[in-house]
Amino acid sequence: MSYVAQFLLGGTIMVCAALLSKSKYLFLSGVITLLPIMTLANIYLQMHHMSVNDFRLTQKNAMFGAFGVVIFIALIFTLTQWVKPLHAVFGAFTVYVLYMIGCKLWFAS
Repeated sequence: MSYVAQFLLGGTIMVCAALLSKSKYLFLSGVITLLPIMTLANIYLQMHHMSVNDFRLTQKNAMFGAFGVVIFIALIFTLTQWVKPLHAVFGAFTVYVLYMIGCKLWFAS
């Protein structure tokens, strides 16, 4: 049942983000506008439903995941200067997967 409540909360925030946006790219700018609110709600839920050790591990995973997304986007941008966009996405995705596997192995040790 808690997943349903979290889904409804997240969906409501995303709908509000889309409605409050003033850009012609309604959904994207709305997500950017209200993403910090959704992050705070997520952290609040995590703090109340996780042990301290689980919360710290989740924080580490989130930091490595966010850095991985930055790597992914930067590689797509960089590789599109040399190869076709589709090949750039596949190459960046391959590096991203290897990065995430490396992070998972590093956490396991």
